[in-house]
Amino acid sequence: MPSIRTVSFPDRDLLERLEPLPGDLRGAVWDLRSDPEGAALEEIEAVVLPYIDASAVLGSLAKASNLQLVQTQSTGYDGVPQAAGPSAAVATAAGVHAAATAELAVGLILAKLRGIDAAVRDQQTGSWRPQRRSSLADRRVLLIGVGGIGQEIAKRLAPFEVELTRVGSSARTDEHGEVHAASGLVSLASSHDVLVAVTPLNEATHKLVNAEVLAALPDGALVVNVGRGPVVDTEALTAEVLSGRLHCALDVVDPEPLPRDHPLWASENALITPHIGGNASAFEPRIVKLLAQQLEALATGNRPANLVQDGPFAAG
Repeated sequence: MPSIRTVSFPDRDLLERLEPLPGDLRGAVWDLRSDPEGAALEEIEAVVLPYIDASAVLGSLAKASNLQLVQTQSTGYDGVPQAAGPSAAVATAAGVHAAATAELAVGLILAKLRGIDAAVRDQQTGSWRPQRRSSLADRRVLLIGVGGIGQEIAKRLAPFEVELTRVGSSARTDEHGEVHAASGLVSLASSHDVLVAVTPLNEATHKLVNAEVLAALPDGALVVNVGRGPVVDTEALTAEVLSGRLHCALDVVDPEPLPRDHPLWASENALITPHIGGNASAFEPRIVKLLAQQLEALATGNRPANLVQDGPFAAG
């Protein structure tokens, strides 16, 4: 196992919440925008990325010439392995955001199906417009993504008495039942009322929910994305939503943020939140707990959790 001594944190508050660091580890503060405090760049061997806008500073990782580990504070890690380079390991915060993101997914579904977003608009004008809306009960939900967040969404949907179909990268059976292959999305979409995307972004999932999948959904279906914006084809979704045929509830978009003049902002068929899935009160205690465990692993010469790129931690 590699020997890591100096770990940088994106802000002093996070470092102070984890002090004293275990073993011989020492901490520095580096926001990846200015020079680090407490260590020289060449001394930094492990970097904890900022939680907000980490993608904007990934280029600075190249300045750490002895980099061995990059730790994200997010579940997603698109672009991080490339920025870290093949010789560095990359670990994610998988599990930290699962509960909060699952809460938001269910909240977005309920808000759009039951017309809560419309009621908020009506409240501004004092309009009383009772209508019969769709229940979540008995809806046929197509859940794309069976990882940690997908599992939490499935748990939270169960009490609502939905008919749930799960989709993963390949067809298989796990401890929760059948998982369908993503290659069958078009045929599956035609028999579902709600599509929820929570899959990570990679080459296979880029625009996975494309024009063909969207066209296969029944009239009035709801598309929810709490994963990564580019998993859904924004242009194709916008066309379907503006036509009035589909509804959407999006916590992530492509591009992000949407331009101020993008037509989805003004569509009554769209509900948009500003990528807040994991940004809830549960985040801070859970990320501190995970980072403490990761630091303990480094201090004791053990392999950290949630590695998506092994780097120097590769077996053998």
